[in-house]
Amino acid sequence: MASNNFRKVFQLTDKNTIRWFPGHMGKGLRQMQQQLKNVDCIIEVHDARLPISGRNPDFKHTIGGLKPHILALNKKDLTDTSLNSKLISDLKRNEGIDHVIYTNCKDHNCKGTKRLMPLAKDLIQNSDRFNRGDSKDFCIMVIGVPNVGKSSLLNVMRNRYLKQPKAAAVGAIAGITRSVMNKIKVSEDPLVYMIDTPGILTPRIADDEMGMKLALCGCLPDHLVGEELIADYLLYWLNRWENFKYVELMGLQEPTDNIMEVLVSGAKLLGRTQKRKHFDGSVAVVADIQSSAQFFVKHFRKGYFGKVNLDAEFPS
Repeated sequence: MASNNFRKVFQLTDKNTIRWFPGHMGKGLRQMQQQLKNVDCIIEVHDARLPISGRNPDFKHTIGGLKPHILALNKKDLTDTSLNSKLISDLKRNEGIDHVIYTNCKDHNCKGTKRLMPLAKDLIQNSDRFNRGDSKDFCIMVIGVPNVGKSSLLNVMRNRYLKQPKAAAVGAIAGITRSVMNKIKVSEDPLVYMIDTPGILTPRIADDEMGMKLALCGCLPDHLVGEELIADYLLYWLNRWENFKYVELMGLQEPTDNIMEVLVSGAKLLGRTQKRKHFDGSVAVVADIQSSAQFFVKHFRKGYFGKVNLDAEFPS
């Protein structure tokens, strides 16, 4: 095994691969700013596997500010929690975020999600509500990058306090919420509304690593980045941590740094093939690389490789 010769840096040949800021994001950000006068509190949702990377810095300048701000690090069931206390301290010290809660919006008994509403109410009641001082209702805006669980959080709150079914569309595809929605009631006593918003990325992703971390967690559309490229970053990341569970999963004999070797082996194991027509009209049956890549990445997203923190420093 030549793991000592595996890549130490992941580099993209095409930087545009991880640039995705469609028009609805710019429009959504403007709409969110216009809604601020009607909002009492901001809940920013982010993937707990990416507690630092990928959060939109524009939120701090355009959405945050004087409004009470809670950072909900969602999907806590998939992250390595051993660094929680240090991360929370860093966020408080570097970004002034005093309220950080780990949540799992798929778990209706999650202690973190149960803490969100009482904390938001308390922060609102103890804040200067400006022009909303006489309003009897509370209004909370839910913000974040795509596919981190914003709509799921809203639905959990609505179900918990109103016993109502979901009111916001959810899905595993980045960008499913396209526009700022109307206020959605989530509590009757006191009267609380939440505003679901589109996932908004920073227009300029700082570096290759950050972009690929976002892609690996599904915050960028797979088909735009490319499933094979995402799988290649996953292979690189697993090798850096000497996490070789992919060997058995993908039907390999030993660890490798060659993504095509991984995907061809995986396709063979799964029996995934596709027909490819040559210029002379002949048809060949080849390994379905894309399907194999989807299989590989899907297992990461479901926690097959263990609980991870993509922002943790690689071992030397």
